[in-house]
Amino acid sequence: HDIFLVLVVTAAMYAAKATDHKETKLSLYIHDISAFGDPKDTVIPVAGIAGKAWTFTQFGTVYVVDDNITKTPDPKSPKVAQFQGLYVTASFDGLRAFATASIVFTNEEYNKSTIQIQGTNQDPDTEVAVVGGTGKFRFARGYATSKIYFLDTATQHSVVQLNVTVHTS
Repeated sequence: HDIFLVLVVTAAMYAAKATDHKETKLSLYIHDISAFGDPKDTVIPVAGIAGKAWTFTQFGTVYVVDDNITKTPDPKSPKVAQFQGLYVTASFDGLRAFATASIVFTNEEYNKSTIQIQGTNQDPDTEVAVVGGTGKFRFARGYATSKIYFLDTATQHSVVQLNVTVHTS
């Protein structure tokens, strides 16, 4: 009988602890450069279908990305993180890409912590899942929304506003 009571109390304490989440909301700006061949490129195609152009609208094209993330849309504003991962053009019509990436923090507040995101874009507004994290974001769950803040087709420079909501225990 006593062991049953201990199990019930332990389960109740665990359930109370499991719902004790900390919510963090971040608004960040990703700077994406993809002029295809410029030494400053932060997005490059690395694989695709043989005989087909490796473009953002060609199904099966795979890109590696290493974009700067800043506090404001200004590329000269303080850098807080890197956006590092993969994009894959994942629909036959070329309108959607699957992304899996890490937001790798370099600022003092979250230095070396990461947030892992994954999902398929639905332009113009996208929502993807936060599937994990490390450091201050260990056991993170949540979502991130993004939208194009600025696009210069001549230089292939875009700024994407990324709003992240994460829950950690």
